[in-house]
Amino acid sequence: MATERALDLGAGSGRAGALKLPWSKDAESGTPSPTGLRVSGFNSVCQGTHILFREFSFIQATPHNRASFLRAFWRCFRTVGKNGDLLTMREYHCLLQLLCPDFPLELTQKAARIVLMDDAVDCLMSFSDFLFAFQIQFYYSEFLESVAAIYQDLLSGKNPNTVIVPTSSSGQHRPRPTLGEASMLEGVEASLFCQCLENLCDRHKYSCPPPALVKEVLSNVQRLTFYGFLVALSKHHGINQALGALPDKGDLMHDPALDEELERLLAQIPGLVNSVTAGPEASCLPARTPPRVGSPWRPLHHTRKVDAESDGSTEETDESET
Repeated sequence: MATERALDLGAGSGRAGALKLPWSKDAESGTPSPTGLRVSGFNSVCQGTHILFREFSFIQATPHNRASFLRAFWRCFRTVGKNGDLLTMREYHCLLQLLCPDFPLELTQKAARIVLMDDAVDCLMSFSDFLFAFQIQFYYSEFLESVAAIYQDLLSGKNPNTVIVPTSSSGQHRPRPTLGEASMLEGVEASLFCQCLENLCDRHKYSCPPPALVKEVLSNVQRLTFYGFLVALSKHHGINQALGALPDKGDLMHDPALDEELERLLAQIPGLVNSVTAGPEASCLPARTPPRVGSPWRPLHHTRKVDAESDGSTEETDESET
């Protein structure tokens, strides 16, 4: 026999303002009731935590799941940005795998190339630069594959009126243009590219950036390269707002609600007084230990701190060995 409890819906404290729902556990067996499980699952989806530690096929299944994963990645690891650490592509990939164990390396590599503009994906990147590039690459991945195919067609001189919009399955096997190819040909004509992308947005069955914002990006230049287009998308304030997963860049390191909740939880754990004093996020990430043989982790002695007032440049400083 299940007990009942009242949920206050905010319409008063009387009977009219409460709803009776079964208790989450059966009174006799102690097992969760079906209704309790449904309520818990619904709350998880609303809060965006349902994607944590799930397989990649699940987190990319819907736009809501993708946005939830982006938000979870930001909230879990924003301490990297607050500390000013610069990480490599593989180190960011390790962080992604903490939330999604089978997250594909290829997507992380593509996001890193948006930041670095070439194949030197082992260079250091700031958290904010990687995060906004990763947002574009992950959320609009199918759209970008189609854009890459159209860009290659325009480079080869095909008439835009005869461009065939590729499907996601065909686009996955087409190589992206390299920086050398784009530099040699100086990209494509922006107005022609814009015309093709307008048609793509009309037909594409996956998520696309708002067409008006895409047109705005392309209207500012006469010619552009493929990666120049991706960089412009990743830095566009309006596209970030339209997607709605991440705050503006200026607010990226601030989350007062999460800080307050972490401080409250950590204060309840014995032996963590120093961590709470140092900062509520001090123990969110495990401390780096010397890497085991074959481990993808590398010590962060090669990173440097980014001045909060700097432009986030990833240029390294020379350090003499002692």
